Amino acid sequence: MKTLLKISRRFDPLNDYLFYKVMGEKGCEVQLLGFLNAVLGKADDDKFTSVEILENKSFTPDKIGDRSVTFDVRAVLQAKTKVNVEVQLRNHFNMDKRSLFHWSREFSGSLKAGQDFNELPDVIAINIVNFDYLGTKDFHSCFHLRDDKEPDVILTGALEIHFINMVRYRKLKKRLDDPLIRWLTWFNKNSSIEVTEEVVKMDTAILSADERLAYLSGDEDAMDLYRRRFMAMCDRTSEINYARGEGYSEGRANEREDIARNALAKGISLELIHDITGIDMESLKIIQAQQNQ
Repeated sequence: MKTLLKISRRFDPLNDYLFYKVMGEKGCEVQLLGFLNAVLGKADDDKFTSVEILENKSFTPDKIGDRSVTFDVRAVLQAKTKVNVEVQLRNHFNMDKRSLFHWSREFSGSLKAGQDFNELPDVIAINIVNFDYLGTKDFHSCFHLRDDKEPDVILTGALEIHFINMVRYRKLKKRLDDPLIRWLTWFNKNSSIEVTEEVVKMDTAILSADERLAYLSGDEDAMDLYRRRFMAMCDRTSEINYARGEGYSEGRANEREDIARNALAKGISLELIHDITGIDMESLKIIQAQQNQ
C-alpha cells in the first residue's frame, strides 16, 4: 500500500489532465461514482448506484499545451441527471460565468428538435477550485434557483452548481468520517502518506482512484502528457506574473528557475520538478531554501 502511495503522491491529482485520466475515462466509474455521492451528500440508502461516463477524449502534445482546452468530466447519473466536473487551479476571475456556460451546454444541448422541454435533464455542475472563491464560510457551496423572499422555494431542480474550495478545505480540522473530506484529503497532494493511506483504507472508491493514479505514473506516454500540461500551466502563470510586474525582471535567473519556483509554490515534489525542468537536485534544494526563508 505505502509503495503505491509513494508513487502516486509524486503527482498532483488536481492537475486537470491527470484528474480527467483518473476520474473521467471509461473504466473510471467506480471512483467517479464514489466522488459524486460524496459531493452530493448521498446517504447509504439514497446513493446513486450507477454512472455512465459520456466521452473518452484523445490527447496530443499540441492539445495538452493549449491552455484553452477544458479537461472536464462529463457523466450521466440515474434518472438522466447529467454531471459536469471541472478543476480550476488558478483564478481567472470568470468562474461564475464559466460554470454557467458548462452547465448550459449540458442542459440545452440535450434537447433535440421537436422534443418536449420536459425532456431536458437536471444538470449538476461541480467545480473544484484551488483558490479562495466566493467568500463563503464553508469549503463547499451549493447553488440553486431560489425565490429572493422565500429561499425555501426553488424554481426548479434542473440547476445545481457546487464549488469546492481547496484553500478553505486545507484550513479545516479534518474529520475523516466525512466522505467528501476523505476525497479532498486524497486530492490534496500535500496530505501525508499516513493520512492518505488511512483514507484509502476507509474507502474502496478512493482506493480505485489511487490504483489508477499509480498505474498512470508507470505509463510513459501519460506522464509525458502530464509534464507537458504542467509546463503549459507554469508558462501561463509566468506570463501572468510578468504582465503584473512580478516576474522576469532584468537580470533574473533563467526561465527554468521561474518554472521551478512556481512549481515549489504549488507543493510539487523536487523529483518531479527535476524531471520537468532538468535542474539538478542540489540547485533545486537551494531554490527551495531561498523560498522558505
